[in-house]
Amino acid sequence: MNLRRVELAETVSTNTFAKGLDDAADGGWTLVTAEFQTAGRGAGENRWESERSKNLLFSLRMKPKGVAAARMFVLSEALALAVCGALDEYGSGFCIKWPNDIYHADRKMVGMLIENTLRGDLVDTSVMGVGINVNQRRFRSDAPNPVSLFQVLGHEVERETLLTSVVSRLAEECARVTDGQYDALHQRYVARLYRRGEEHAYRDAAGTFRATLTDVEPTGHLLLRDTQGLERRYAFKEITYII
Repeated sequence: MNLRRVELAETVSTNTFAKGLDDAADGGWTLVTAEFQTAGRGAGENRWESERSKNLLFSLRMKPKGVAAARMFVLSEALALAVCGALDEYGSGFCIKWPNDIYHADRKMVGMLIENTLRGDLVDTSVMGVGINVNQRRFRSDAPNPVSLFQVLGHEVERETLLTSVVSRLAEECARVTDGQYDALHQRYVARLYRRGEEHAYRDAAGTFRATLTDVEPTGHLLLRDTQGLERRYAFKEITYII
């Protein structure tokens, strides 16, 4: 896998910058890193807090091979598994909060934003944005539950080493996608889900309820079974975890 890298001292957001680039001539990946984002992006209107030069802020632009639009969620699964696997090198207790945040216990360490463009019924280009709280010691925004590796481990982590591990692991996961190993990858993703098999409180458009997280469909829809035994199915942003 050929990788070109763009290193920025500051940008609006790495995803916004990466989306404005041309694809690498050799078909390889483009990695955009930044020390600071003036408007770091999350899903929807969410913003990402990050102290300058303390965390990892990066986006990868790539052209997946043969991924059907109907199965594009496999790219989200691949990224979540790659990041989770890289964090496993530093300790235990990391899990994937659907669809692709990484949690330690009940606190959020990683946010991701994946933006795909289509050509016909296939994914043409994928821009994968990642923010990992690495060495930040204090969070000042009104985000409800952030946590950093420093806060978990009690010491700083070399950011470049962690970044290299994430990119390497993502290359391995994407090779599995190219080989058509969707089902095996999906099973690994489901096995690492936050709250899987546990009863907790959630909120949807109708109000608050308790349910057990049972599965995620290959399309990315979340499946819950409520205390009445009814199965509930949700797309992203249709359900809120009460933590």
